[in-house]
Amino acid sequence: MLDRNHTMLVVVDVQERMMPVIHQGDQVIQEVVRLVKGCRALGLPILVTEQYPQGLGATVPEVKEALGEWYRPVEKMTFSAEGNLRFMQQLEAAGKSKVLVCGVETHICVYQTARDLRNFGHDVDVVADAVSSRREASHTIALQRLTRHGVELTTVELALFDMLESADTKEFKTISAIVKPL
Repeated sequence: MLDRNHTMLVVVDVQERMMPVIHQGDQVIQEVVRLVKGCRALGLPILVTEQYPQGLGATVPEVKEALGEWYRPVEKMTFSAEGNLRFMQQLEAAGKSKVLVCGVETHICVYQTARDLRNFGHDVDVVADAVSSRREASHTIALQRLTRHGVELTTVELALFDMLESADTKEFKTISAIVKPL
């Protein structure tokens, strides 16, 4: 079970020049936005990475807007965010044991980040409907490999309602509105 008191979100490289070539890129952006809004409503800390933003651009405007004050991207050159000192400092400062990961590309930066965070001792869930790659096959194989590394798969709705736990919470209406059909 996801526990919002011990969970944080990592948004990996949802960048302007990447998303047009990502399989179902527009849908992934929508799911990342829903996830970010839901995590903000539940009070989770959020870390954002951007891979070589000089070449790949900044985080897409829709996600940037959803992030609001949480948009403080960590620029990286390593595929795994775990290889970036600033990212790891912020991750450790958040003090959470569970990490939700979304973004692109599933088979490169998402895969290596999730795998390395798992190896670093965190419980990691990859949000399967909020990740993708240029090629569908690369995405599928990466998800299969992640599960073999002990990474759990979840979806936006499953994660948000798991952390919500009950309809008898102050955030229920907000989360329900966020996850209603697109």
